[in-house]
Amino acid sequence: MIAQRIGTTALRRVAAKPDAFFTANVARLSVGAMQTRPVATERLTPADANSILAKQRLNRPVSPHLEIYDKSQTFFGGSIWQRFTGAGFSGAMYVFGASYLAAPLLGWHLESASLAAAMGALPFAAKGAIKFLLAWPFTFHAVNGVRHLVFDFAVNSAFKRRTIIQSGWYIWGASIVGGLYLAFFL
Repeated sequence: MIAQRIGTTALRRVAAKPDAFFTANVARLSVGAMQTRPVATERLTPADANSILAKQRLNRPVSPHLEIYDKSQTFFGGSIWQRFTGAGFSGAMYVFGASYLAAPLLGWHLESASLAAAMGALPFAAKGAIKFLLAWPFTFHAVNGVRHLVFDFAVNSAFKRRTIIQSGWYIWGASIVGGLYLAFFL
């Protein structure tokens, strides 16, 4: 408590009556430490300004694109497919939701009974194919999401190259088997 009072009292004294030597030299020392150079400004035409800007843009680094990655790394494939399946399901949900809301106005029949009757009228192979097209991305996204959670927990054995490649192949196999199971047995 006493130390706080002493510190507060000292700060108040400095703030109320600053030292003349201190305030005069701080500005001089800070300016002297900076490098200064003479600056000459001139008026540029818009065409000259654009040409200078174009030259500067040629020297800037280009942002990396998907082309810089090694295609043989399977964990890259797993990560990008995680994003594709998530975006696909989100987009499909928004499209179906908007269609369901607009269906009464447009005369479409998107109620559950109509969808079930339409699906029931299809042959077995077509039903299985449609169900697999919906089930595989779902299982891949779910199983690969667990893999990404393991990566997020930073388990040291999960970051070995061999482990990453093996787990990538396991994810693909498990998602295909899971998609086939959901499509043809449920």
